[in-house]
Amino acid sequence: MAAHVLQQCVRLIARPTPRLCASNLALRVASASTVAVHGRLSYVADSRRTRWLGQSQVSMSVASVLCRQYADLPPLTLESIKDRVMYVLKLYDKINPEKLQTSSHFMKDLGLDSLDQVEIIMAMEDEFGFEIPDVEAEKLMTPDEIVQYIADKQDVYE
Repeated sequence: MAAHVLQQCVRLIARPTPRLCASNLALRVASASTVAVHGRLSYVADSRRTRWLGQSQVSMSVASVLCRQYADLPPLTLESIKDRVMYVLKLYDKINPEKLQTSSHFMKDLGLDSLDQVEIIMAMEDEFGFEIPDVEAEKLMTPDEIVQYIADKQDVYE
């Protein structure tokens, strides 16, 4: 009988407790992914709703703020912008990578039409994460012009 009680005590000690304080939960949420499940204990850090954990009530707005971890990108330089622009252009299937230079005109030198130029601008918007207005996009006809436009918009000066 005593051995059985001792085994139960050891199991209870080894099992994670469902009662968490807010700081312990914040640490677990910050180190966990969006959804974490551990035995009987589960919590979701995707909303500002209040969730129940065992017998204790914890507000997820505090935990979800602590869970957001954004990495900062390395600072942009003219060289890195140029490399990324040329990489995107080389991946475009209608451009011959051997003919591509930073001074190549899209229509005159590479034989692209206006629809191809729009697709290139859309690819640059996706690559750099901001929208280029149509009025400005019509003026961007060479990789050098795209590099200079992106550098001006991202405040990159060297």
